[in-house]
Amino acid sequence: MRAFVTGANGFLGSHLTRRLLERGHFVRCLIRPGGDAAPLSGLAVELVHADVTDGAALRPAVAGIEVVFHLAGIRRTPTRDTFFRVNALGTRNVCEAMATAGEGKKRLVLCSSLAASGPSSPSRPKREDDPFAPEEWYGESKAEAERIAFSYADRLEVAVARPARIIGPGDRENAVFFRMVNKGLRLKIGGGERPLSTIDVSDAVELLLLLAEKPEAVGQAFFAASTETTTLEHLQDAIANALGVSPRTLFLPAPLLKGLGAAADVASKVSGRHLPLNRKLARQLLAPAWTCSMDKALRLLGYRPATPLADSIRRSADWYRHQGWL
Repeated sequence: MRAFVTGANGFLGSHLTRRLLERGHFVRCLIRPGGDAAPLSGLAVELVHADVTDGAALRPAVAGIEVVFHLAGIRRTPTRDTFFRVNALGTRNVCEAMATAGEGKKRLVLCSSLAASGPSSPSRPKREDDPFAPEEWYGESKAEAERIAFSYADRLEVAVARPARIIGPGDRENAVFFRMVNKGLRLKIGGGERPLSTIDVSDAVELLLLLAEKPEAVGQAFFAASTETTTLEHLQDAIANALGVSPRTLFLPAPLLKGLGAAADVASKVSGRHLPLNRKLARQLLAPAWTCSMDKALRLLGYRPATPLADSIRRSADWYRHQGWL
């Protein structure tokens, strides 16, 4: 396989790139100008420095490529326009570059998110044929990216992954919980426990590879999640166990969390720094549930996530310690 990975220096992208190389594939990696290439250091990849918002720069980048793994995107920003410019328009630019390459039908593996589907109910996990119901800008932009990608189905082989919350070495999104627990605090949000789906990064990579290889994946979207369901409280308990600490519980009423998330977005916009807490994270934490069914991936692809949550947490904790993040 000749693969092109956008966002290759990110958390999921760097894991995917390493797995592709381990399997003997050629890998070309897109990194945003000024982006940190350290996660790809020492790897036998071809680097392209360009931005997905620059359609002209993408056309030569997809030349000679069979499969494009489109992972580049933005997860935190204080403006809706930025989410859509990067996540939605960026996807259109990738699709257009692939469709006009004139080298036969290429396959696009788009990494979307459970956020595109929106939160679930505590009693029923989301299924792929449920209508989109995102509740924040990031999810809206990912839903639009999926619509754009599938609009090219006559010219591209399109397959979409919708991962739940991804955990593993290199993850920055969940690092805030590890740091908080390591400092002796366990967060409990008002309103009761809320079911949560997660996925280990190695299992998320395996699904992406199946989407690149399986003919059954074309034209389809698939959730990616562990067969285990957890909650924020149980997740923090697993973190505490991995770190060997006994945190005290801090109760946070839901209205206060909403206010803190909104204030953090204002501070991020003024300072230009992306703070760990934001409106997006607050809304995610306050949703009644974030769960999804794995029946479709099991039935059509034979996909079976193999990593227990406790192992994901342990591997993450070890990595954070080694990197000095805790």
